[in-house]
Amino acid sequence: MTKNIHIDGNAITDWGSFHDYFSKMLGFPAFYGRNMDAWIDCMTSTDAPEDGLSAVHVAKGDMLVLCVSGAARLKKRCPEIYDALVECSAFVNYRRIEMGDQAVVALSFNG
Repeated sequence: MTKNIHIDGNAITDWGSFHDYFSKMLGFPAFYGRNMDAWIDCMTSTDAPEDGLSAVHVAKGDMLVLCVSGAARLKKRCPEIYDALVECSAFVNYRRIEMGDQAVVALSFNG
């Protein structure tokens, strides 16, 4: 099973808005560090509600799909953020596989 979360790429204009948006959409905790290391930690635990790192969860073995609309505009407007989203999503899955778990996050780009 997959759970799709719509991410409006047009709402992301800088690092602050990136972290605000993901924190709101995925329910990151109040102590969320607002950096990509903290983002990776929260995303790594989306199938572990007991970790308390997000309000959005998938079952073990399921996939959370971040459906990014306006992706081409995001890439043009904020290339560092776009690249970090791709690289850090890949790192979440790499980290999980290294720990013996399955990948948990996928990206889908539209427009």
